[in-house]
Amino acid sequence: MKSDNELNVVVLGLGYIGLPTAAVIARTGARVLGIDVHQSVVDTINSGRVHIEEVDLDGLVSGVVSRGHLRASTRIEPADVFVIAVPTPFKDDRSPDIAYVLEAATSLAAVLKAGDTVILESTSPVGTTEKVRDLLARLRPDLRAPGMGDGADYAVAYCPERVLPGRILVELIDNDRVIGGITPRCARKALTFYRRFVRGACVTTNARAAEMTKLTENAFRDVNIAFANELSLVAETMGVDVWEVIRLANRHPRVNILQPGPGVGGHCIAVDPWFLVAADPANTPLIRTAREVNDGKTDHVVASAAAMIEANPGVPVACLGLAFKANIDDFRESPALRVATALAERFGSRVRIVEPYASELPEALAKTGATLIDIDTAIERCPLMIVLVDHDVFRSVPLEERATKQVLDTRGIWPDQPSARSTPLRMAS
Repeated sequence: MKSDNELNVVVLGLGYIGLPTAAVIARTGARVLGIDVHQSVVDTINSGRVHIEEVDLDGLVSGVVSRGHLRASTRIEPADVFVIAVPTPFKDDRSPDIAYVLEAATSLAAVLKAGDTVILESTSPVGTTEKVRDLLARLRPDLRAPGMGDGADYAVAYCPERVLPGRILVELIDNDRVIGGITPRCARKALTFYRRFVRGACVTTNARAAEMTKLTENAFRDVNIAFANELSLVAETMGVDVWEVIRLANRHPRVNILQPGPGVGGHCIAVDPWFLVAADPANTPLIRTAREVNDGKTDHVVASAAAMIEANPGVPVACLGLAFKANIDDFRESPALRVATALAERFGSRVRIVEPYASELPEALAKTGATLIDIDTAIERCPLMIVLVDHDVFRSVPLEERATKQVLDTRGIWPDQPSARSTPLRMAS
């Protein structure tokens, strides 16, 4: 493979994974072209700015763009390596939708040449990498596809990201990577590419094993979160503090219970387990149940919050947070957003939203009459508070500023909060 400053890389998709990946690759000296369907995203990146919130990403993008190592476009160009990092949502029936992946593969097929490497990073159902290979084989019969006879003119592999929002730039480099090739030679070619910027271990396998590894990681976490969420419901019935129970239980040397919350969000944990269920529904009752428990926890929070609001007629309520996890601006599949939207649709202008990582409300909330305020205004004007995200700014609110509030804390960030009063609150005159 070419040296860093001679290598041309195309990254298809400039979202929460694609843009950081493109920037990290560009930092090695490679010439990186990022492809996105939104002209506004392209223009933002070409001006050296970013359209997403991620620690240190703005400075990195500014630097690699100014040095000419990264640029963006809506039109694909020839390259040596193509990295597909587009969304893989699920359909209404919760079956996986790989249309964006196949569209990306179709676009790169037009410029594919002998010696190129195509790598799929999008979280995908098992068998998707083979479908990419098959599509390329149909569109480019002039090139020998890997694993379809003697020899191959290009390589196709799968290497899923394994990063945590808020630490993406660090974990893209330090985390281990699982690289699955259509053939062993494909895996080795992809390994050579990732070794340019990854310090963690790079382990090669076949494409199907790599695809299932990614789904397994997120299904495992979903099942464990479901246990914590189910435990929180039992503790509520028993009149016990679930966070204290978990803290004490975790003192056992072989117990490590996760923290409950208002559900599970993000494009990975809330989505990927359904890919396994869709592929083999007869053998995934536990994974399906975990998904149902975690989605059900969101419904339970909506019901509990609505009851508190109804018990205090006319009183404004602050919903703290919309993101799917703390200290990020990512609202994908967020249970906090679902709770806040359900409450705003029911209680309208009584609902105030506090989200420090948003400058305006998402469209679904903007139509309800709810308003976006800051935490200080919420403390001053809202006797009711519903903690939906454990942003640091919410954790920092001391007891003296919230002692008189009625609070529904779904994240356990205020363990010293007095129990809710039974007497309904009234609007201040």
